Amino acid sequence: MIWLMLLSLASPAVQAQEPGARAFQRCAACHSMQAHDPRSAAPSLRGVVGRRAGAVEGFAYSDALKAAGRRGLVWDEATLERYLADPEAVVPGTDMPFQGGSAAERAALIGWLRQRR
Repeated sequence: MIWLMLLSLASPAVQAQEPGARAFQRCAACHSMQAHDPRSAAPSLRGVVGRRAGAVEGFAYSDALKAAGRRGLVWDEATLERYLADPEAVVPGTDMPFQGGSAAERAALIGWLRQRR
């Protein structure tokens, strides 16, 4: 089974994807790019750039993320960069356990997300 996963990562289709799309594959374990995906464990990232934190209707955000949104936290590119590098430093008490790879991977991901509104 593991060899199938590794083989899929080495496939030409995955290698041909733009860097932001490749970086999003890690996010896709929890997040979706569909506007309202009931199967997703985390809120949709479609249109996240420019969105107020904790603002997707129907998603049960952590108290920390809801409070950050009420205080005016908006997912602009600089905030996303800091959050993906260290979620707990930006929103103490957040439930997001992920840290987003290298600075180049984060930049590619944020640019890719910016294009998907």
